[in-house]
Amino acid sequence: MTGRLLLAAAAAALLAAPLAVPTYQVLLLLPFMAYGVVLLGLNLLFGYTGLVSFGHALFIGVGAYASAVLTSQLGIRHLEIILAVAAVAGGLVAAVIGLVCVRYVKIYFGMLTLAFGMVFYTFLVKFYRLTGGDEGMRVLRPLLLGHDFAGLGKTAYLAGPYYYYSLALLALAALAMWRIIGSPFGLCLRTIRDNPLKAEALGIGVTRYRWYAFVISGVYGAVGGALLGPPTGNVDPTLAYWTQSGNVVFMTLLGGFSHFWGPVLGAFAFIYLQDFVMSVVPYWRLVFGAILAFLVIVAPGGLMGLFSRWTGSTGETVEARR
Repeated sequence: MTGRLLLAAAAAALLAAPLAVPTYQVLLLLPFMAYGVVLLGLNLLFGYTGLVSFGHALFIGVGAYASAVLTSQLGIRHLEIILAVAAVAGGLVAAVIGLVCVRYVKIYFGMLTLAFGMVFYTFLVKFYRLTGGDEGMRVLRPLLLGHDFAGLGKTAYLAGPYYYYSLALLALAALAMWRIIGSPFGLCLRTIRDNPLKAEALGIGVTRYRWYAFVISGVYGAVGGALLGPPTGNVDPTLAYWTQSGNVVFMTLLGGFSHFWGPVLGAFAFIYLQDFVMSVVPYWRLVFGAILAFLVIVAPGGLMGLFSRWTGSTGETVEARR
């Protein structure tokens, strides 16, 4: 019950944020919501299937560059179309790569995903005529539900309509993932995570179910990536670099991968903590890394694990609900 009250309070705070907090803080919530979508998908693979991907930035890059190509090259600016194309592109790429990756587990799976991610990163850097190379590509302001909001400046547009659009998308993505996790399909994934041999004996196609999870995770990654372009107006290869993959894995660990909302909380904590440390410390990477390492050591279950210990509850896990 405490978890649900906090969830309702968090939702209310996010709805009221553009009216109650400085614009800069509101704009920081935009990457939080984009990464929140990415992490919901990543945790289906990590927390519920037991596969750690070190190359998930590939899908973020696919979604981000899909939005750039559609808006700046093809003149398609409807965000609904952009998200649909990004989802299909992410799903197709994941379907092909997944045919190879899901045949392996543990470090071999992680290294394979990292390798494919670096192949895509190299493609973005080297094929200058197609991708813009190091400089990346422009992302034009997308239309939201057919409206261009031409009367609003960029900041007002991002902190107003685009903010609420992203929030609604995060809510829909979370609802869809909640249904997936709570379905018989989600139960099969957890069985595979806990005991793949027993799952195989029960007639569950372990490789096939892992492939399904990988494709869904790729779709979420690409949709989240498509949301990252419009706030900055540009996408570049760093979105697909291995450090980006490391960041999303770390966000998941920071929030707690065994809880449904843990990765989303991890994205929030990571982005705001990074911004705070950058603003007060010159060598911010050193201090930021030390803080994150300390948090992981004292809270191996993530921030949601701390919350569960504090409240004496099991948190809002699907397992708890079942």
